[in-house]
Amino acid sequence: MAPRKIIIDTDPGQDDAVALLLALASPDELEVLAITAVAGNVPLALTTRNARTVCELARISHVPVHAGCDAPLSRRLVTAEHVHGKTGLDGADLPAPTLPLASMGAVEAIVHHVRREPPGTVTLCPLGPLTNVATALRHAPDIAERLGGIVLMGGAYFEVGNVTPAAEFNIYVDPEAAAEVFASGVDLTVLPLDATHKALITPPRLQAIADIGTPVARAVAGWLDFYERFDLEKYGGQGGPLHDPCVIAHLLEPELFSGRRINVEIETVSDLTRGMTVADWWGVTDRCPNAHFVGHVDADAFFRLLTERLARL
Repeated sequence: MAPRKIIIDTDPGQDDAVALLLALASPDELEVLAITAVAGNVPLALTTRNARTVCELARISHVPVHAGCDAPLSRRLVTAEHVHGKTGLDGADLPAPTLPLASMGAVEAIVHHVRREPPGTVTLCPLGPLTNVATALRHAPDIAERLGGIVLMGGAYFEVGNVTPAAEFNIYVDPEAAAEVFASGVDLTVLPLDATHKALITPPRLQAIADIGTPVARAVAGWLDFYERFDLEKYGGQGGPLHDPCVIAHLLEPELFSGRRINVEIETVSDLTRGMTVADWWGVTDRCPNAHFVGHVDADAFFRLLTERLARL
């Protein structure tokens, strides 16, 4: 079977970087057509730099990195240096990338690839705010019917919020963009905090990655050791959650995950609950289902997959 064609839209971020590496380590299953960067965890200048740094770490030069939107559709950008550090990739000392940015912008690149490939064969994989994706759908509404789906990390229901009491960071940063994507009619799979908070970076799992001993593994171990400190202080427990690689793992081994097809709406008006993913988990409304909302991941199998693939790079 030919590998699944994907575009990764991302705002690296240590967990985004690990997701990129997982995808790049899996060429038999996934063909990464492009990486499109968006402002989110850190500003756009850093997310574009970080995406190229990850490609060079993986010794990948054929996947273009495109610069996208530097601010949400209609709001001031909120970033997360308090989690990811001033560079977004604190925790590993890596050289500045030499790989150039692609000349085509991210929104144009998304439209280009979706239109160029046969209908239903390109999957978008957003790991950050949905600004690039919403803008592409605005500029080229025809791509909604051509997409093979969107598999994204964002939102929460039982786990509520991680940036406000009601909202997860990616949705909170640009709720208007999220609302447009969730209303687009594209087949959505959502990896919310309900699933990702079960994928904990425990000391044995982190040590297994470090024990690989390669430059990639050393960088990942350094990133995750830095990154999880915030969630350990916030939540306690056995380790911090590893969010974004769940998107790529779902593409590779969907049987590791379970959830329900439900209706999910995005709150954009209330100051109190801005960015909330209002997930009708119990089917108490008559709103049509628009997303497969994942609630569980087999964390041991997820980390086995991640460790095995990182060892390939």
